[in-house]
Amino acid sequence: MQETYARWYAMSRRQQEAIESPGAWLTTVAGRVCLDLLGSARVRRERYVGEWIPEPLPDRTEWIGGQDGGGRQDPADRVTLDESVNMAFLVVLESMTPAERVAFILHDVFRYPFAEVGGILGRTPAACRQLASSARRQVRAAHVPAVAATGQADVVRRFKEAWESQDIQALVGLLAPDATMIADGGGLVGAALRPVEGGERIAQYLAHFAGKAPGLTLLERTVNGRPGLVAQSSGTTVNVAAFGLAGTRITHIWAVRNPEKLRPWNESGASGTARA
Repeated sequence: MQETYARWYAMSRRQQEAIESPGAWLTTVAGRVCLDLLGSARVRRERYVGEWIPEPLPDRTEWIGGQDGGGRQDPADRVTLDESVNMAFLVVLESMTPAERVAFILHDVFRYPFAEVGGILGRTPAACRQLASSARRQVRAAHVPAVAATGQADVVRRFKEAWESQDIQALVGLLAPDATMIADGGGLVGAALRPVEGGERIAQYLAHFAGKAPGLTLLERTVNGRPGLVAQSSGTTVNVAAFGLAGTRITHIWAVRNPEKLRPWNESGASGTARA
């Protein structure tokens, strides 16, 4: 957004007035900036050490100094927000090509016609329709029926208690047999370089990790709009875990340990209001 507006204000008044539809111009520029950024990010991730997970997001009211602007939030808006930042959804978006992602977001989310999407991507409307269709199939293939936040909070709480007590059998009972855990250390801290697959293997890995990291404090927090866990050491957040559930079983754990991705969790307002 900043880059787009910088380009707009870098033009003279006459150049701005010559643009028939400033809104369309801004959307086109923003789309192309995003396309370039996604392409360069994809290259950087090919050199990334270990698994790459999108940055975990604190609760919306904590994003800026722990404040929500003082206004009341519409529950419907909150549901839409939570689904848009849901870790599972972000992981699916990251699996798409840059062109698929831009076409999907602009058409399916913002309802831009394919003719306009084509102008942004430099492709025909038919090609953009195929890109969005491919992205839609990926979203459908990865979709798991949503679990109510209260239900997920209960499972996460029991998972926290089992992890703290290093109760492997309790952990296995909470994990789906084919569960997957992905850890992101970015090469800066220790983390599994490959996904850990299978409920029993994950439970053993977590119990081993807990034994090697005494003094950790586990906190129940909102992570990407859903109940999750935050691990702190001496008041500093060192691990943020998001969960995917099917029914009452955990199917996915995304654990972010890369300190560069945990900066929002260690800024004022994000670490001092934990709900234990």
